[in-house]
Amino acid sequence: MNYPLQLSFKLLAIASQIYLTDSSGRLLCYVKQKLFKLKESITVFADESQTQPMYQIDADRVLDFSASYHFSDPQGNQFGAIKRQGMRSLWSAHYDIFVGNMPGFVVQEANPWVKVLDSLLGEIPVLGMFTGYLFHPAYVVTRPNGQEVLRLEKQPAFFEGKFTMERKGMLNEHEEICVLLGLMMVVLLERARG
Repeated sequence: MNYPLQLSFKLLAIASQIYLTDSSGRLLCYVKQKLFKLKESITVFADESQTQPMYQIDADRVLDFSASYHFSDPQGNQFGAIKRQGMRSLWSAHYDIFVGNMPGFVVQEANPWVKVLDSLLGEIPVLGMFTGYLFHPAYVVTRPNGQEVLRLEKQPAFFEGKFTMERKGMLNEHEEICVLLGLMMVVLLERARG
């Protein structure tokens, strides 16, 4: 994949839609989150017309305080997962990405104060409209030994969410797919949290 990757979604859409493109603008995948689902189930498509399913992401429970989201191919073979660390994620987002059944990566919020300031200023009339342009949360993906491999950072934008993914270390193809699917779930879950 040609980095940096761009992950974007419309803020005013009824159902969350994520577009993942490479540095040349080529669409890598498209996600449209279903509304009113108690147990999260997301299909990742190769195209915006939703004709070519690539991956499936399914929650293991209804309440997502410490839920796991399992990744599978179109045939239903599971190959990874992401799990939110419940108590650790109250202050700062903290997720573990599994490659197969083994913990492979940790996703952490770079600076939790950004989310706090964004939430506080977002409640002020008129000023709240500009928080998407002022605050830029970042998420760092590391191996268990602390080696940074990827960084996801929000970019300034008014009516859409834009994130840039920069590769900082080496990943094999299987690891890369697990990390990208995991980061899409992080964006969807953290967006819902505020």
